[in-house]
Amino acid sequence: MKAFTNLNPRNLEEAVDALRGARRAGKRAVVTGGGSDLLGLIKERLVAPDVVVDLKTVAGLDGITAGAAGLRIGGLATLNAIATHPAVLRDYPVLAQGAASVGTPQIRNVGTIAGNVCQRPWCWYLRNGFPCYKNGGERCFARTGENQHHAIFGGGPSYIVHPSDTAPALVALDATFRIVGPSGERTVAARDFFVLPTADPSRENVLRDDEVLAEVAVPPPAAGRRSLYRKLLDRESWTHALASAAVVLDMDGTVCRRARIVLGGVAPIPWDRDRAAALLAGLPMSAALAARVADETVADARPLLKNRYKVPLTRGLVRRSLLQAAGLPEEA
Repeated sequence: MKAFTNLNPRNLEEAVDALRGARRAGKRAVVTGGGSDLLGLIKERLVAPDVVVDLKTVAGLDGITAGAAGLRIGGLATLNAIATHPAVLRDYPVLAQGAASVGTPQIRNVGTIAGNVCQRPWCWYLRNGFPCYKNGGERCFARTGENQHHAIFGGGPSYIVHPSDTAPALVALDATFRIVGPSGERTVAARDFFVLPTADPSRENVLRDDEVLAEVAVPPPAAGRRSLYRKLLDRESWTHALASAAVVLDMDGTVCRRARIVLGGVAPIPWDRDRAAALLAGLPMSAALAARVADETVADARPLLKNRYKVPLTRGLVRRSLLQAAGLPEEA
């Protein structure tokens, strides 16, 4: 492991100045909060920073507040704090469940919301140092290689899947991200934060090298809202999703006024299925309707040779998730 300098800023302005100063000096600088993903990248020699800017010394960046204006989560709030927060459990169960599904208790106790949203893909070609798009190369080895866990939507030229369990929930909840950089602050909708490989195959989001994801804001829940997050794994022990679904339903009795369906584990970004979700608007929820929406959800899937199983897997996941969110028997 290459030696690096660790900096402990007192506020976000100092953090941004440290990032900018390091890069002006020709040094590689990275940001860490919980550090679980960064440590693995450094150990695997995929990242060799000269400077690590540790945000844990920035006071107040781990807060969670809820009120009439909605929910505000500091970028350093841990996944466990989010998963167990009374207001999140009550008003935003899809987010609580997403946070609770990440990794192991040890990871959730140190992993942060900003880190989970911004983590690098877990493609085995990337993590084993292949010269792929994500490692600065000009090829996606998964396209014709071992692609069992790769994208069935939005792939090309890279076919990675976004690994975050909280990101689909935040997109489904219409969250916004407050980003701090040298030019001040900017706010980006969660749905616009993530970048498809067609835009830039080397990146996963719009965060610039000298910016910090400081806070997540979620609007107050609509009346009659029901939500959930479900994740399918290839084994019971800790792993990332083969497919996941964040479902948000705004209900009047049995009738759905508005719905959001956002998939994880099947695309390079949280995959918003707004066209399928629109089929629910104004209709009473039923098993037949849930099946129709689930079919539409995967209608444009483009699987690779070894991940075709993800299409029926995702279809069934969406159908069961809609029924569960609506309070109907899953096998109706």
